[in-house]
Amino acid sequence: MPHCFGLRARTRDLFSRSYRRHGINPLSKLMVIYKKGDYVDVVTDGSQQAGMPHKFYHGKTGRVFDINTRSVGVVINKRVGNRIIPKRIHVRIEHVRHSQCREAFRDRVRKNDALKREAQAKGTKVNVKRMPVQQREESVINVSKTSVEFMNAIKFRELY
Repeated sequence: MPHCFGLRARTRDLFSRSYRRHGINPLSKLMVIYKKGDYVDVVTDGSQQAGMPHKFYHGKTGRVFDINTRSVGVVINKRVGNRIIPKRIHVRIEHVRHSQCREAFRDRVRKNDALKREAQAKGTKVNVKRMPVQQREESVINVSKTSVEFMNAIKFRELY
């Protein structure tokens, strides 16, 4: 049982770098442009101790509200008891990355726009609303055209 309750307690595996990914980060990680309103994932980088967020925020997704020289401010929802509190933290650039949480939505918007353009060119209307999966349609199976065999059950008899 661990007995220390410090800021970096129980983070041996959490903050460790993966296999063959040790050392300093490439410059491309520092050159990423973040804007207000972007969704970012807070993923702590163990090789950069400065500007490291608390272990609770590791793996959480938030929204950028502030940009500084070396860091970004992120709003992250934290559950405390039975309420959710929006927490504002400043995290260094090395510990954040752009989130993929909106990619499915953006793909759907692009596809719907393309469908609307095609329908407008044809002069028709298209329904782009999402529909839940419907049940299968009815069908009648002709047993004579299938290889279904009917077998009678063997009558139970005692074997003593």
